[in-house]
Amino acid sequence: MTINLTPDLDLAERLFQMLREATASADGRGVTRDAYGPGEAKAFAIVTAEAERLGLHLQRDAACNLLMTLPSQDRSAKRIVLGSHLDSVANGGNFDGAAGVLAGLAILSGWRKAGFVPQVDVSVLAIRAEEAGSWFPTSFPGSRAALGRLPAEALDLPRQDSGKPLRAYIRDNGGDPEAVAAGRAMLGSENVDSYLELHIEQGPVLDTAGIPVGIVSGIPGARRLRAGRVIGQYNHSGATPRRYRADAALALAELAYRLDEVWCRLEAQGHVLVCTFCVLATTADAGFTKIPGEAVFQLDIRSVDTASTAAMYNAFYELAGEIAARRGVRIEPGEETTSLPSTMDGLMQQQLAQAARDAEVGFLSMPSGGGHDAVAFAQAGIPSAMLFVRNQNGSHNPDEAMRMEDFAAALDVMNRFALARARHHDDGQAV
Repeated sequence: MTINLTPDLDLAERLFQMLREATASADGRGVTRDAYGPGEAKAFAIVTAEAERLGLHLQRDAACNLLMTLPSQDRSAKRIVLGSHLDSVANGGNFDGAAGVLAGLAILSGWRKAGFVPQVDVSVLAIRAEEAGSWFPTSFPGSRAALGRLPAEALDLPRQDSGKPLRAYIRDNGGDPEAVAAGRAMLGSENVDSYLELHIEQGPVLDTAGIPVGIVSGIPGARRLRAGRVIGQYNHSGATPRRYRADAALALAELAYRLDEVWCRLEAQGHVLVCTFCVLATTADAGFTKIPGEAVFQLDIRSVDTASTAAMYNAFYELAGEIAARRGVRIEPGEETTSLPSTMDGLMQQQLAQAARDAEVGFLSMPSGGGHDAVAFAQAGIPSAMLFVRNQNGSHNPDEAMRMEDFAAALDVMNRFALARARHHDDGQAV
């Protein structure tokens, strides 16, 4: 006999609406769930209330991550964790991150309604501060803290809009930054069987292909320059001939253009990577009738292959030296930050593919473009995987437009995977 355990799609739709209304940006279009700020706190309050209504067991760690568990027949066994983050970029979209948390709650709600008790604990993890690039200059502080792997020095990093350190935000939210610094972990390879993160695809691949679901093969690493500067010389725009100029803006523009040409050549050679000048600007001292004497930039290069990012950075430094010498400027890249790429667990990818075939849901195996908390779990030695949902209009903007029918298809796959992974049974009935 087969038990029909259907995820609670109505719950997810209701919570998506509540999150949108509670965390709407000032313009009313997007949402702002600032990491460790009021927006993220509102999202956590909504999710916490729903988990309490479902009768889930709640546990918070020292970094204020929230673990919501459906207790099992064997509480001593390793748990399955379904999760993602609840924060967003400023004026972002409603689905980035939140879709993974609500998917987990929808599955556990469906199991609760059916009276199903799993053989092993299944938990939904709501993670803090995944969008650290927009708030704190570090990668995945929430998930790394949950795993006891956040370096103590990261707690002193300032939030980029306030200058206040991460440790103060954790404390203000009721956490314990000293325990985080000491490496106190809520989760690890000793108590977690696997981690699965459902997330919207943040690019156009699935939508262009007409496929609702992606199974992620790997997550890229990144090499980033957050505080690059080009120092030239301010001078009169009318009175200074070209040969006497040290134009910082033109030097930076040339650097960006020529690095883009390198990217094009590397792609033609088979490298898979992205290169983005996230900031490319003159400073507040620039003005009409002035030759720009200073320009600033932020550079973000990502790939699942460290050789590809190395090739781009080698080209960057070579070009920077050449352009600086020829144009009479100084190019200061600033400190470089890095994150390592991660391959997703092969067996979990196979199980997700089988679940998709069983559900008759079309899927595509694909690398991720962005970084995700699954990286932290994989690097902690926990088998990890990601499931992408087709999304329109990209991400990190107010116009994210994930269709609920695509979300429902991904939920079906995720639900089948969770049941198969845990080898669940209920009173001897096969699932």
